[in-house]
Amino acid sequence: MRTLVLNAGYEPLAVVSFRRALVLVMDGKAVAVETDPEDPVVAASDAFDRPVVIVLTRYVRVPMSRRVPVSRRGVLRRDGNRCGYCGKAAATIDHILPRSRGGADSWENLVACCGRCNNVKGSKTPAEMNWQLRVTPKMPYGPSWAVRGAERIRPEWDAYLMPSVAA
Repeated sequence: MRTLVLNAGYEPLAVVSFRRALVLVMDGKAVAVETDPEDPVVAASDAFDRPVVIVLTRYVRVPMSRRVPVSRRGVLRRDGNRCGYCGKAAATIDHILPRSRGGADSWENLVACCGRCNNVKGSKTPAEMNWQLRVTPKMPYGPSWAVRGAERIRPEWDAYLMPSVAA
């Protein structure tokens, strides 16, 4: 079970284990905003509602540049596990400008790709293959990307993560 941690200003910071969240609440460093009373944490002498969302009691400064690091899993997630060329299910990633030609490992140069398209394309560019990209690759943004550990969002977190996406 995981818990969403909000800064004192209610902006999402991270996702931590419910144990870590419970320690923060018990130490007075955070307050539980949402709990799961149906799945309590039972201790030797007491029972506690399992925290789902907590807010820190003191504001924590966050570095300005929250650049999302490039990863294979991140590229697949950004593209919805769909091939950027044919739209079928993708399990690999492809360099649009191949690395053998100086292509970088960047959000703008990587796209999810099915095995067939990846093999056929090889070290060519989409233009040389007369292929069109179905997506415009770019660095993802939004709270679910900036918040460490928020790959799988719980429904209870929507109210805290979604308003920031529209901004």
